[in-house]
Amino acid sequence: MTTVLMRTAIVAVVALFATTAAAQYPTRPIKLLVPIPPGGAPDIAARVLGQSLGEVLGQPVVVENRPGANGNIASEMTVRAPPDGYTLLLCADSQIVINPHLYAKMGFDTLKDLAAVATVASNDFVLSVNPALPVKNFVEFIEYARKANPPLAYASGGNGSQHHLTMEMLKARAGIDLVHVPYRGGTPAATATVAGEVAAMFSGTSSAPQIRSGNLRALAMSGRKRSLAFPELPTIGEFYPGFSNSIWLALFAPAGTPAPIMAKLHAEVNRVLAQPDVKEKFNRAGVLEPYITTPEEFAARIRADDAKYAKIVKDIGATVD
Repeated sequence: MTTVLMRTAIVAVVALFATTAAAQYPTRPIKLLVPIPPGGAPDIAARVLGQSLGEVLGQPVVVENRPGANGNIASEMTVRAPPDGYTLLLCADSQIVINPHLYAKMGFDTLKDLAAVATVASNDFVLSVNPALPVKNFVEFIEYARKANPPLAYASGGNGSQHHLTMEMLKARAGIDLVHVPYRGGTPAATATVAGEVAAMFSGTSSAPQIRSGNLRALAMSGRKRSLAFPELPTIGEFYPGFSNSIWLALFAPAGTPAPIMAKLHAEVNRVLAQPDVKEKFNRAGVLEPYITTPEEFAARIRADDAKYAKIVKDIGATVD
């Protein structure tokens, strides 16, 4: 047998094996890594998605929280896992398109070593303040912050997090000065704002219960349009045209995961996200919305956001040791 024929035969065998594996997949539980502690948007999305995805795949999807290093611990665990579809990562865009610009050395390349399976949810940010702050709306907050001496402090889910970068975008646009106080995740940041340790924060789903209970006063949304969860809140873009920032949550697998398995996961995730009860659970949890895209659309979003955050991080000089 010639070399060419041998290579052709090997390719055919590998393709047949991959197709067979995909047809049988999964045959055991799937581990779904989440890069934050319980309670934040990726954790909520993972638990809602995992339950329904496990039902359609016929195997349990076990959520495992692996917080630390701005999500890099969970990302690296996924990168190092066998590319067989049994270890997946549900993360926010920060792990994929922000961290590479914050860390001088990560030990892996998120754009090459992780394979995008499917988008899962989108999440706008809410600008909220401690109710003791003497402001009732967004305009009053900007004016109060502009005059505050010393400057007001604001919480974020960590240095370089979307909470941090979104507030820095607002600072630059509104011409105000605020002092950044990073916490280990969005939930601790919301807790600190409720306690009055800081005056304000941008938050996502994790702060929805505090907003609804009155422990936080919501002032505005960061997205392009008003939120279905908080329709009474204006967008910041209504005051500063063109201003918007939101996050996406998505499912990733180790690079090299067979294409048939990737395709099966993508199709099943999209099928789950289209279920009315999943949308209801997302909305009930806060401002999460199911986010369905094609692989091509998601690839374009990743490229655009990578370029956007590279500029923001450079402009404010944010780094993480």
